[in-house]
Amino acid sequence: MTLNLFNEFYKATNPSKTLDITQKEDQKLYIDFSPVREEFSSFQGKALIEQLKAPINLLSEDEPTCQLFTGHIGCGKSTELSRLKAELLAENFHVVYFQSDQELEMNDVDVGDILLAIAYQVSQSLEGSQVNLPLQGLRALVQDITNLLDSEVTGVELKVPTVGEFGIKEKQGEYALSVGMGKIMTTAKNSPPLRHLLREYIEQRTKTIIDVINTELIEPAIAQLQQQGKRGLVVIVDNLDRVEIVSKSGGTPQPEYLFVERGEQLRQLNCHVIYTMPLGLRFSKDYLRLTNRFGVEPKVLPMVPVTQRNGKECEEGMERLRAMVMARAFPKLAPAQRLQEIPEVFDAPETLDRLCSISGGHVRELQTIIREWMTLEEKLPLSRAGLEYVIRTRCNKIRLAIQPKEWELLRQVHKSQEVIGEDYYRLLVRSLFVYEYYDAQGSWFAVNPILVETGKL
Repeated sequence: MTLNLFNEFYKATNPSKTLDITQKEDQKLYIDFSPVREEFSSFQGKALIEQLKAPINLLSEDEPTCQLFTGHIGCGKSTELSRLKAELLAENFHVVYFQSDQELEMNDVDVGDILLAIAYQVSQSLEGSQVNLPLQGLRALVQDITNLLDSEVTGVELKVPTVGEFGIKEKQGEYALSVGMGKIMTTAKNSPPLRHLLREYIEQRTKTIIDVINTELIEPAIAQLQQQGKRGLVVIVDNLDRVEIVSKSGGTPQPEYLFVERGEQLRQLNCHVIYTMPLGLRFSKDYLRLTNRFGVEPKVLPMVPVTQRNGKECEEGMERLRAMVMARAFPKLAPAQRLQEIPEVFDAPETLDRLCSISGGHVRELQTIIREWMTLEEKLPLSRAGLEYVIRTRCNKIRLAIQPKEWELLRQVHKSQEVIGEDYYRLLVRSLFVYEYYDAQGSWFAVNPILVETGKL
């Protein structure tokens, strides 16, 4: 039993796996952190996911909306978006969710790439939905791109598949098109020269491409979905917050280029769209331009607080982190029963508290620590000595990357609990040296507890 528990617990704490709340097994692992980490950003207890959902299902159901969602990488955005997807599906929307880094090269992204990825994902998701679309213009576009990236240039056959090749009925021929689009995107993602060729072609036709996607794909799809009793179409583009800070044309950093300079085009799709965006844009001098482009304030998902602004322990935050850890160990038990099983997993309740505290409320960091700890000890219950060894090891690795100037900045944050400006963000927040939290007074920052262990603050 102990070996089986060890293996199942190890699998359940995979930091790379996003919970899919539409699946019953993953629902057992989900803990709602919104009451404790969104106090300032909520109104009368309204969670961020509810705030994202309201324009779609209450305020503007029949008109397209475009929203932005951000937070630290690894803080749980994908899980919350999965919850949003599940709730929208339950309210009879057709939801297309995809992780953009599976389709795009995060070092080199352009608006055209994002638009094609959306078109591909939407057309693919409609398979089996009995939605028949014209798509002549989109098919011609894909054929032109295929001719551009022909086998002589790519060394890969990229022809647009015919209906017969895939055994698809004529009335559903548009879905063979999604296969062709998928081949194009995969080839372009893996080849910088071909991405450049594709980008030159799309850049001259961006407005036309948006029009074709709207008139041949999105608008007819919504009309037919509504005839089937669906309320509308929602597209959730996750992981765009992971685009790298590299220079685009004119030296503009890639996040500002995509969301500020080209943001107007991202919001022109005639359906409900939610994009995740890089957290650093909140610290950018272009932030006001960003909000003007999209007409909304980005929703921010902060960390789960383990301490309060005054330094005292945040009891509710710690309680929910304990619940998360024990849900991964005993998903089939009721929440109260899980806590009774702490001795099966940890040598003492205080060891579990130490784990939650040192994570700083960063959900992925917490799971990563557990994984390293389990690899070290190879058995349950996990010991306090093993945890302290993992903490020291991680502390030493991180501190090697910190320059004297950065230590001084960290001391300032440790004292002021503030981070202001792009330089601070890139040096401290993006590197996960500093975490952001919310309370009734607003946003505040704290140094990663792992770094506090160094004693240099």
